[in-house]
Amino acid sequence: MTSVYLHVRLLLLLVVGSVPQTHGGRVLVVPGEFSHWQNMRVIVEELVERNHAVTVLVNTGSPTVNHTRQERFQIQRFTVSMQQGDMNQLWGDFMDFWKYQRNGTRQQAFSASVLIMNSFFSYMSVVCKGLAGNKTFVEGLRRSKYEVILSDPFTPCGDLLADILDVPYIIVMRNTFGYTLERMCGQMPTLPSFVPCNPITATDQMNFMERLGNFMNYATHSALFYFHSSVHMSKIYTEIKGEPTDMCKVLGKKADLWLIRSNWEWDYPRPFPPNFIFIGGHHCKPPKPLPEDLEEFVQSSGDDGVVVFTFGSLYKNLTVERRNMFVSAFQQIPQKVVWGFKGERPQHLPANIRIYDWIPQNDLLGHPKTKAFITHGGSNGLYEAIYHGVPLLGIPLFADQPDNIFILEKKGAAVQLDFYKMDADDLVKGLQAVIKNPSYKENIMRLSRLHHDQPMRPLDRALFWIQFVMRNRGAKHLHVQAGNLTWYQYHCLDVALFLLSILTLVSWLISRTCRFCFRKCCWKHHGKTKAE
Repeated sequence: MTSVYLHVRLLLLLVVGSVPQTHGGRVLVVPGEFSHWQNMRVIVEELVERNHAVTVLVNTGSPTVNHTRQERFQIQRFTVSMQQGDMNQLWGDFMDFWKYQRNGTRQQAFSASVLIMNSFFSYMSVVCKGLAGNKTFVEGLRRSKYEVILSDPFTPCGDLLADILDVPYIIVMRNTFGYTLERMCGQMPTLPSFVPCNPITATDQMNFMERLGNFMNYATHSALFYFHSSVHMSKIYTEIKGEPTDMCKVLGKKADLWLIRSNWEWDYPRPFPPNFIFIGGHHCKPPKPLPEDLEEFVQSSGDDGVVVFTFGSLYKNLTVERRNMFVSAFQQIPQKVVWGFKGERPQHLPANIRIYDWIPQNDLLGHPKTKAFITHGGSNGLYEAIYHGVPLLGIPLFADQPDNIFILEKKGAAVQLDFYKMDADDLVKGLQAVIKNPSYKENIMRLSRLHHDQPMRPLDRALFWIQFVMRNRGAKHLHVQAGNLTWYQYHCLDVALFLLSILTLVSWLISRTCRFCFRKCCWKHHGKTKAE
């Protein structure tokens, strides 16, 4: 009996000894709102799963993060002077801005632009002062001795907080318009000749006029960003730090890594620094079984299958006209429709439509009966569609969504419609195209195979690099030195001027020498003529 007991103890020691010990570190997270929080939450939960203690900072006006919900990570709130209603109004104004940009008069577009710029300036100032300007709050964070800060630039001043606390800093983001933050702060080289500027109007194979337009787009975005960063944000940073501080220099110097929520099966290839790590689709995962009632509805579709339809977490207000247009189109197709929509419901629904406040989008897209996905073009949904190989009918609404759908349309995996101009017939034709034309399914499956053919999961890649920064107290060895150069040094204009000067001098010397020789020869010939 004693012998058996000893054998069991030895076996337990061997098993326990073979389990790798994970370093449990302290991680501070500054997330964005809406779908940005859902993206960051996936990383947060995986960090917790790997034995790290995670604290998520949330402002008191956040319309997204539920601080009363019991979580496996800690939520710590910081005070801002904006209420949740103010925040909701801000994002409502943001939606109106894009609506008028795409379908309004110039006066409406200009008025909306001025309103949203003023609103965002106020928002950034309020959040920055609440996050990094509250000395008592910052000192409390300092005492916690965090090993790394993860931040979405959607919430400003995460970099300033990391600078004040002297903690390694990682950015988690999709992209910015004109790649301004990446180019002007992160030193990502972006050549207008083959890298389309977002908002995208061309592919990476451009003719002369497209390259000209692309160049002008980059120039415009660069000028606007310079004004925003140098005039507004640097003023906030200077006020908080109490010394002249440039926002872009702080962010560029402090960011050890940029975790970019994109990848090359979707995006156009371009050069990037070694501290840019691409984790597109990190939130995607195999489908789970659907709730019983939803599974029953999906199965009732037979061979025709189902269409999944949602406009995401931010867009909730559809006019009666638009709602009726969608219902009119859906009742003309043989597929069942699962519609995720939290707004006011249409009064009369055909039997082939089910509306839910929330739908398990990933699980539905991974269901074998799903034939098409109607989406606004958010990156989360698009990557889930690529992951599961579901063709798309894109109806972009705002921000980067038109770009996202444009790229997939050019790759033959999506059809794009204009939300403000389409009618029921357009919607039916679009659905018939992506469902009945096999090329759309073939193209999305090709992208899906490329996405899955990676040496490690995007989420594992993200976690490896986060833990790498924690183990090594940063990743400054991956920084390119472009940020330490002046603009003329960066473009080698001083070198070009020096070489041009040398060339000019040599040309002058050759010219003077030739003139001298010519004169000597001519003088000798002239002298001989006179003597004769």
